[in-house]
Amino acid sequence: MSDRRPGRLGVGVVGAGRVGAVLGSALQSVGHAVVGASAISEASRDRVTALLHGVPVLEVAEVVERAELVLLTVPDEALPGLVAGIADVGGWQPGQLVVHTSGRRGTAVLEPAVRAGAIPLAIHPAMTFTGTSLDLARLEGTTFAVTAPAVVLPIGQALVVEIGGEPVVVDEAARPLYHAALAHGADHLVVLVAQAAQALEAAGVERPGRLLRPLLSAALDGATRAADTREEGQGPGAIAALGGAVVGGDAATVTAHAEALADLAARTGATDVPASAADLTRSAVRRALAAHRIDETTARTLLDTTDPSR
Repeated sequence: MSDRRPGRLGVGVVGAGRVGAVLGSALQSVGHAVVGASAISEASRDRVTALLHGVPVLEVAEVVERAELVLLTVPDEALPGLVAGIADVGGWQPGQLVVHTSGRRGTAVLEPAVRAGAIPLAIHPAMTFTGTSLDLARLEGTTFAVTAPAVVLPIGQALVVEIGGEPVVVDEAARPLYHAALAHGADHLVVLVAQAAQALEAAGVERPGRLLRPLLSAALDGATRAADTREEGQGPGAIAALGGAVVGGDAATVTAHAEALADLAARTGATDVPASAADLTRSAVRRALAAHRIDETTARTLLDTTDPSR
């Protein structure tokens, strides 16, 4: 490691899954040396070969021993036991940077490493990974939640900036809420698309994704742009992008939609579709009212229309 540029670190990747292999490759591309990676499955070994050129596949203990920065990219449920297990065998080293990428956890889970003198960082990329080289370009501009003790927070932020990301500081106590927000947005968006596609197929539309793609892309772009205006004090946030029957106060259309989806459920058994649509419609009404997009009379009419007790 003596031939590395000043400030470059020896990085060990523990868990060469989709996230670990890509982040390791990103760090490698900016001059850090990946000194080893652990990989159990054949798919993980293939990723090491494809993305971490020349990096040896080693046991976890050896990866940790070699590394100045240990990147822990394992499933959430495995992280506490892994950190504690390495501590039990005296694996952590004073001054060693220990970084995990769990979304819902902060640095408390790294306490066994901290007791040995390691420096804890929780850095979560807010994107999905394919585990291929395509992800490297997508890292540019991706937001990373960074959680760390104040004295070492700049280290985490610098690592993110190095690989082209945008660091956002998230407090330790706020990590579960931060991660719940991401899951609510991304995972439930997937469910919403699946439900809409099913309804379109039942309506006789082939390749529903082709129809939905431009519509949903525009809606998503508008909503995410509008979401930033609340922080700037310029408006009601993402709900400013809401259009359609709710903001138009069109109770007849809302009723027609509900009836059509109820018929879909009766014909196909997709009972989750009308239930989800009704819940989201009621949420849209309440948020549109709070944002002064509709008045109280209109809101009351729409809520009565979508009342599940009717």
